[in-house]
Amino acid sequence: MEKEIRPIAYIRTDFPTKFGIPRQSGVVSRLQGKIYFEKEFSNPDMLRGIEGFSHIWLIWGFSENEKEGWSPTVRPPRLGGNERMGVFATRSPFRPNGLGMSCVRLEGIEKEKGRGCVLIVSGIDMMDNTPIYDIKPYLPYSDSYPDAKGGFTENREFKTLEVVFPEKLLNCLPAEKREAAVYVLSQDPRPGYHRDESREYGIFFADYNLKFKVCDGILTVCAAEKCSDAEYEK
Repeated sequence: MEKEIRPIAYIRTDFPTKFGIPRQSGVVSRLQGKIYFEKEFSNPDMLRGIEGFSHIWLIWGFSENEKEGWSPTVRPPRLGGNERMGVFATRSPFRPNGLGMSCVRLEGIEKEKGRGCVLIVSGIDMMDNTPIYDIKPYLPYSDSYPDAKGGFTENREFKTLEVVFPEKLLNCLPAEKREAAVYVLSQDPRPGYHRDESREYGIFFADYNLKFKVCDGILTVCAAEKCSDAEYEK
């Protein structure tokens, strides 16, 4: 008899939509999130000993992709979005079972009134309100393989973008979010198969819509507009 898995927690992040989220955990180490446990799993005894680990694994769900289905082959961004690989040879969000896996740094544990213990983590690659199904400690002696091979990802150089973020626009963001915003943009949020230098793109981050263009490897921020909840839902 199959047992249905259910969320033990939800993570709050600065990404209200999918576009622009780093494609792997740890890529932007400055990105932080908070993990809030469901009432049934908020017993502090369930976290006993976790403070001794620097990193943890999060098993979570691609909740926004549930209606989009999956395909046996996908187009990895690492290959420019133009070559297909088997879904099980990639970390594509479009999978038979929409489960994601992220290794994040455990920055600390806080207690919030009425919410119990909250985990503060960094290096996240998840959308706001993503369901967390399990948490496991990262074990250096078994989880790290220095001589591991990276398959097709080793043959393609991943180039970051130079980011031009005018000071007037950058200062619109909260001070503690500015550095992370620059690093997120440097990862090139555009789809791997979409490289239109005439187009203006936009990424929702930390309650702002950051509009930008990319030309000759340089990303220039054109606007930083405060957003409403209605805009996120479009």
